[in-house]
Amino acid sequence: MTASRPDTPLLDTVDTPEDLRKLKTEQLRQLSDELRSEMIDAVGSTGGHLGSGLGVVELTVAIHYIFNTPDDRLIWDVGHQAYPHKILTGRRDRIRTLRQGGGLSGFTKRSESEYDPFGAAHSSTSISAGLGFAVANKLNDKPGKAIAVIGDGAMSAGMAYEAMNNAEQAGNRLIVILNDNDMSIAPPVGGLSAYLARMVSSSEYLGLRNLASKVANKISRRVHSSLGKAEEYTRGLVTGGTLFEELGFYYVGPIDGHNLDHLIPVLENVRDSEQGPILVHVVTTKGKGYDPAENSADKYHGVPKFDVVTGEKKKSAAGPPAYQNVFGETLAKLAETDDRICAITAAMPSGTGVDKFAAAHPDRSFDVGIAEQHGVTFAAGLAAQGMRPFAAIYSTFLQRAYDQVVHDVAIQNLPVRFAIDRAGLVGADGATHAGSFDITYLASLPNFVVMAAADEAELAHMTYTAVEHDSGPIAFRYPRGNGVGVEMPAEFKKLEIGRGRIVKGDADKGGKVAILSLGARLEEAKKAAAELEAKGLTTTIADMRFAKPLDEELIRKLAATHDVLVTVEEAAIGGLGAHVLTMASDEGLTDGGLKIRTMRLPDLFLDHDDPMKQYDEARLNAPHIVETVLNALRHNSAGVEEARA
Repeated sequence: MTASRPDTPLLDTVDTPEDLRKLKTEQLRQLSDELRSEMIDAVGSTGGHLGSGLGVVELTVAIHYIFNTPDDRLIWDVGHQAYPHKILTGRRDRIRTLRQGGGLSGFTKRSESEYDPFGAAHSSTSISAGLGFAVANKLNDKPGKAIAVIGDGAMSAGMAYEAMNNAEQAGNRLIVILNDNDMSIAPPVGGLSAYLARMVSSSEYLGLRNLASKVANKISRRVHSSLGKAEEYTRGLVTGGTLFEELGFYYVGPIDGHNLDHLIPVLENVRDSEQGPILVHVVTTKGKGYDPAENSADKYHGVPKFDVVTGEKKKSAAGPPAYQNVFGETLAKLAETDDRICAITAAMPSGTGVDKFAAAHPDRSFDVGIAEQHGVTFAAGLAAQGMRPFAAIYSTFLQRAYDQVVHDVAIQNLPVRFAIDRAGLVGADGATHAGSFDITYLASLPNFVVMAAADEAELAHMTYTAVEHDSGPIAFRYPRGNGVGVEMPAEFKKLEIGRGRIVKGDADKGGKVAILSLGARLEEAKKAAAELEAKGLTTTIADMRFAKPLDEELIRKLAATHDVLVTVEEAAIGGLGAHVLTMASDEGLTDGGLKIRTMRLPDLFLDHDDPMKQYDEARLNAPHIVETVLNALRHNSAGVEEARA
């Protein structure tokens, strides 16, 4: 990190877009350079998403300069690229609190600023939302426009095309800016391209086009149709926009997204156009203006803190392997002797560990893009044809394919394996990326088996168990980050479906307290048990392993030999605790005075923070387990100590 902040004399005069619009056009280049320096310095001190924001610095400046934000609604798809936007919209003084507890979100957030009209963190929603804003303004006869900025990656999702297919009724109130930083569909960007973009977006051209259309309407339908096709073909040949024209958009571009002399006049034309909706195709470079990012394979998409001068990323201390890598490496090893194993990811190969599998088995690895719905049904098709597919998808993203999980997998009882990454709370990415609901939405489905790994060794065994499970769908969840440091097994073992394990104590001998843990809260359960034992409360710990089917035999045994059962899970209501309570109710396990308490994520969306602090807020750490037990026994800490004396 640099010793001093960058010198930003012009940026220092800009607190809001209203200030920005007071500048002369020729000052915008300097402002963009200063904005880029400020962003690099800020992310260097906080970590976060860097490359995508660097790629849209000039575009951000141009949009706020030309459009009347916040009355014109600017919607950033996903929000990874919104840091420059935040700096220009009254949040520069807090930009070094990004992704920290109590600080700025790493994404757009309605409660944070009037300049964030729509919250985002999952991709491909911007055009649909923008259409909503535009049509609402149209219905209420308000002048404001909606500008949706969507990346080429997000355009791989079907939702974007669903929105465009429905967008014609918004007219000129909707503008979509396609931020193309990775597609190969764009021809070379230069003077000719810029000239054409200015020409086809000009009022003169649009007026002439409209007049020609009216004249053509007066002549025969056949001639009119031929003329229309000729113009479409010509413009499509020159600009590559035929697809968007077919969807009802007036296409402009491609233009150089880093050249303000090109951007400003085109956006002015688009703003003032009576035609619409319009799609502006802007070509940018991810990581633009910062050599380490431009030269990196991932363009510094997501980074820890780093040295701004050298670009060297701050390395975390060596420790246990990351869960995603344990999964990817385990699956790759198992696939060496089983050619039916396939891996599917939805644009997250490294995030899910599928990159490890792909390196070893490229022909059996599939990145379907931001298309979770397709990915799940694709996996179902593979399974129906005798393959052993693994759909490796973050818990929060699998939500997008729930209909496919139900209809295409569960109802047909197809053996799709779901490797569910980012289970539980995820720290800096906050509520939008937390894996809160997957146990609830999967364990309620007939035919499903649902597991949760307590540590990295268990994850390896569960991966193997899933490979060998051919009788229906099976899912296993695991958290973000590194394992706990247990020894990895030399050989994988197939777990008996629906069977937990006793980690501490004796289920037959019993004791005062039984903690039924599911997933990675096991280490906190062990700490809590040690404290309870110190207070004279004998404690048994069961790692349940399975949310479905439940280990009913183990639960009955623990219920018969303990006074209190406490379930602990990093998931929302409707998970393990709910299933245990239902079983206890059905079988009358509580009729004899057994106390059952369920510990789970609270009924709220937890903001970004350090994960340990998040779990403190969720009351799922060891002290909270102890407190829950003492309250169930109607003891306070002092009372327990006195009882022992």
